[in-house]
Amino acid sequence: MKLPRDLSGPDLVKRLGRLGYHVTRQTGSHLRLTSTEQGEHHLTVPRHDPLRIGTLAAVLDAVAAHHRISRDALLDRLFN
Repeated sequence: MKLPRDLSGPDLVKRLGRLGYHVTRQTGSHLRLTSTEQGEHHLTVPRHDPLRIGTLAAVLDAVAAHHRISRDALLDRLFN
């Protein structure tokens, strides 16, 4: 599955909420997300609109690695 090109930071945060991530703090235009499912995991997501493709890919790769699934499987869970 291709990465969405028009995804904003806040929209990604909402979608990651489905996997147990929640905002723990904000510094400037960056949000810090934390999940305690399958061990503690922290992410930083910029509140940009739209997110750059490389930034989105890096965040999704980190989430997929933490949950031990492929990026395509993660995209299916978040966008379908």
